[in-house]
Amino acid sequence: MKTRILKLTAILGVLAVASACSATRTQESAGEVIDDSVLTSKVKIALIDDSITKAGQINVETYRGVVQLGGFVDNTQQKEQATKVARSITGVKEVRNDLRVSTKPDATAGQNIDDSMLTASVKTKLIEDSTTKAYEINVGTQKGVVQLTGFVDSTTMKARAGEIARAVDGVKDVRNDLEIRQN
Repeated sequence: MKTRILKLTAILGVLAVASACSATRTQESAGEVIDDSVLTSKVKIALIDDSITKAGQINVETYRGVVQLGGFVDNTQQKEQATKVARSITGVKEVRNDLRVSTKPDATAGQNIDDSMLTASVKTKLIEDSTTKAYEINVGTQKGVVQLTGFVDSTTMKARAGEIARAVDGVKDVRNDLEIRQN
């Protein structure tokens, strides 16, 4: 009798672990998270190795093999090259290039400080809001224009993040390039 109870307990334990590691529509399994982390790292390394792209200006996020590129680059050549580099990585299913080409790539030191302060303010407001998962959202700012990138669970979360960013003093515009997680 004790053996049966132990076996049943063991089976239930295995089932609980298996269900905890399985994926849902908006949540990846442990294996998928690792695979996406590896792809993100490979894309970042390839961007660093590329002579045209400036990897420091590019945010890379991956969800189920879909790579999103975000941030501000100096010209269209850098934007197009970033897509080519990301697509060249084995395992990348799709590339969503949300890079923005700067209209004035040479910002003053004061503007860079202002943009950094706006980025920090937006991130702080996202963290303070209980409906957004701030750790899933990248924030970049250039000349007062805030860009939001990353993958979120719903259109509601995407809209809320945009509202929060727009409400920050000093933000001139918001480019809400957040992607909704899909199957």
